[in-house]
Amino acid sequence: MNKSTKIWLNYLLGAAISILLLAGIYWQAKSQWHKVDSSVWLQTGPEYLLWMAILLLPLNAGLEAKKWQMLAGSAQPMNYWQALTSYFAGIAFSIVTPNRLGEYPGRILYLKRQNTFRLISVSILGAFAQLITVFIFGMAGLIYYNLAFPGAVPLVLLISCIALFAILMYIYMRLEKWLPVLNKFKWTKRLNVYRQLLMRFNNDEQFIVLGISMLRFVVFTAQYLILLRWMNVSMPLREGFFIACLFFWAITVIPSIALAELGIRSQVGVFLFGKFSANITGIVAATAGLWLINLIVPAVIGSILLARLRLLR
Repeated sequence: MNKSTKIWLNYLLGAAISILLLAGIYWQAKSQWHKVDSSVWLQTGPEYLLWMAILLLPLNAGLEAKKWQMLAGSAQPMNYWQALTSYFAGIAFSIVTPNRLGEYPGRILYLKRQNTFRLISVSILGAFAQLITVFIFGMAGLIYYNLAFPGAVPLVLLISCIALFAILMYIYMRLEKWLPVLNKFKWTKRLNVYRQLLMRFNNDEQFIVLGISMLRFVVFTAQYLILLRWMNVSMPLREGFFIACLFFWAITVIPSIALAELGIRSQVGVFLFGKFSANITGIVAATAGLWLINLIVPAVIGSILLARLRLLR
């Protein structure tokens, strides 16, 4: 295959992937949006609250891009813009995967592929940091929920959450020590090469990655609370924060794919926040708004960027 043919095929493949993802996003948004009562948009609060939530998106994406630059930069040179664009591309790919597992593979595919296995190893580190963050705040939410609404089920969930958090934290802090175990399998021996890559991160750097993940969690929790206030869902700030923490933990542990994510998010939101407010339509609308701002908008940006993807080299 000559160079000219490769160029044209790359353009065509990139454009096809971009168009397919954009079509999927449009279909998804259209099919899910009917779950929100259209009349609720006529009963919103001050407009500045909506703009506050929207303007937190660049901060949210910026924090994740900075974390990704720090992680992936250990495998290959990467500037902030490359980290940000690959993050958006990953969001676009995550749309069609269970629990958005396609996000990191999507980021890697968008970058130069000669360091794929190295990027996979640091991706695991980043994914663990995000998961641990969700469990940290989830424990806080479950502790509050057990105090406010005591019962056997909330208690079992809290104990399970604490146990899983301890396991995840132990693995995270000793992740590079687990890779040699894979040497027992012939086809995974090459992964031991990347043990050295993970060892480039000392405990302080791993805590920085975890800290960025926690700060990002606070940002999108603030977005959710702002949108709830905009939709006139009244509840005390403290209770709202803990219930929001529990909400994000629940949608993380409940299996889903993005195609059905809005419906699941809405059901979880109504179950949790409905204990404090009778404004069910407002809760559903705020949940939909968060889904639109933090998932659909970045996915559209990522889909457009994927038009530049070069699969043939």
